[in-house]
Amino acid sequence: EVQLVESGGGLVQAGGSLRLSCVASGFIFGDYAIGWFRQAPGKEREVVSVLWTSDGGTYYADSVKGRFTVSSDKAKNTVYLRMVSLKPEDTAHYYCAASPEPHLIYGMGPEEYDYWGHGTQVTVSS
Repeated sequence: EVQLVESGGGLVQAGGSLRLSCVASGFIFGDYAIGWFRQAPGKEREVVSVLWTSDGGTYYADSVKGRFTVSSDKAKNTVYLRMVSLKPEDTAHYYCAASPEPHLIYGMGPEEYDYWGHGTQVTVSS
């Protein structure tokens, strides 16, 4: 059974940093893509970053490029999202999602992912 568990969210002031973790189980780490998504109240879920664990390829949304960094520790089956220079508009519930890489088209749509964690809340105060 595939499971994803996020942690690391919290309340931080604008300009601050957080590191989110996504611990994955139930699949071979190198066969799956891991996406980080976020959803703010009243808004659609949007992609933040994608990590293709087979080759380490990454994608970042323009809104977070240069501020967020995705990485992984295969020994711990964990994917991280390091977030710096946080802005109030980054406030959202953050989710990690996983899907076998061959299942993805571009990896940027939530509908492309088979498995989801429950998410962790990030709140950035101004």
